[in-house]
Amino acid sequence: MKPSLFLEHWPLILFVAFCVATGIQLFYFLFFFSRLAFYKAPRKKNSQTHPVSVVICGRDEADNLANYLPGVLVQDFKTSHEVIVVNDNSYDDSKYLLEEFRKIYKQLKIVELTQEAKMIPGKRYPLSVGIKTAKHEILLLTDADCVPATEHWIESMQNAYDDDGTEIILGYGAYHKKKSFLNKVIRWETFHAALQYLSYALAGTPYMGVGRNLSYKKAVFMRHKGFSSHNNIPGGDDDLFINMAANKKNTTINIDPNSFTLSLPATSWSQWFRQKKRHYSTSKYYKPLHKILLGLYAFSQFLFYPLLITSCIFYNWQLGVGIFGIRLFIQVVIYWKTLQKLNEKDLMPLFLFFDLWMFFYYIIFSFSLVTKPRPTWK
Repeated sequence: MKPSLFLEHWPLILFVAFCVATGIQLFYFLFFFSRLAFYKAPRKKNSQTHPVSVVICGRDEADNLANYLPGVLVQDFKTSHEVIVVNDNSYDDSKYLLEEFRKIYKQLKIVELTQEAKMIPGKRYPLSVGIKTAKHEILLLTDADCVPATEHWIESMQNAYDDDGTEIILGYGAYHKKKSFLNKVIRWETFHAALQYLSYALAGTPYMGVGRNLSYKKAVFMRHKGFSSHNNIPGGDDDLFINMAANKKNTTINIDPNSFTLSLPATSWSQWFRQKKRHYSTSKYYKPLHKILLGLYAFSQFLFYPLLITSCIFYNWQLGVGIFGIRLFIQVVIYWKTLQKLNEKDLMPLFLFFDLWMFFYYIIFSFSLVTKPRPTWK
């Protein structure tokens, strides 16, 4: 386009760009996110319970283990199961605390690690040891600072397996609700991430899961040689493994409220920023298709409000507001139904603020995509 034509028609060009960004957003809401909003778990013809090995890794987690491990140990699950806790080179009282727990709970199995794994930073080595120690085929993973939302967590997660080749179950890892603005920001970001990875899985394009609530079979772990393809990366033991091993045939989701876990949220902005930077520093290792899909959605969301404002000011505010209203209506329906399903409906009154907040969110964390992950998992 000639510079003179651009200068003459730049308001129209901005409006067209706004329409394109809106169209991309509507595509994601209608093609991907609506799948989760209107999802109904398929009815199982035959109900079968499976033995389960729960695997938890911790380093200097004595306080969290004291508070939250009992929630895993007292699960109402009659079938054979074990709870494996890998104590990774802790200097606190984790060892003695776990030994006391084992006197009471016979299903608890303790793995003590006293040496660091060379050239394997992060959580991968202790998690690999825990998985290889497991005697059951179905693995259920969570963190030391997590607690099941109900006593039926194990029952619900293993019940999502069936006989159609399912090897991976993606669960929802929520955060405890607190009376603070930071807590709502953290929970919205967690919901927004879950909206994406759960919807993508339903669309046959699974790309990640969260280690706070994740299940897969030992066979799929061994078939992919564990974490060997990304052993050199400190973070991402959960999402990078799922990105590599999951496909439309072997992956499903579980959003039964009995299957949720609850975690301690960050208590300061700086702590939360560090957590999110660590997560985003691993997303650059995703498969190209997933990076394109995630990037296109984020970019269109980032541009939406600046283009809306400029279109209303410089082109036609009635058209701009009308298009915004269409997107808003679809958002309200999708967000309300998914927030209900994930027990986060108290966030709905703030959804417009959080939608605007995402513009600044992408600016803040965009640099994490090109930074090197920290070499530790604690």
